[in-house]
Amino acid sequence: MIYNLALTLVQQPEVVERVLRVTRHRGFKVTEMDMHLGDNGTTRLRMVVESERALELLSHQLNKLIDVTECEVLSAKPAATRYPQHASA
Repeated sequence: MIYNLALTLVQQPEVVERVLRVTRHRGFKVTEMDMHLGDNGTTRLRMVVESERALELLSHQLNKLIDVTECEVLSAKPAATRYPQHASA
């Protein structure tokens, strides 16, 4: 499945590293990431992740991080099927 997440983070030097570490440890692959720094001391991070695991395994752990103030699931959809390999002529 492909999941689209929106996170609100406290601006800390190590916060993105922590989010990525938890994502990797929970068996999710980050396929897209977009980050914007806010004026109010927060960071908005949008991530697209892919895994066959349940999203709750990741979202519950992200919410436990002290610098994550919000974790919102924007969408979920099945992973695209892989294109078959073409035989060379």
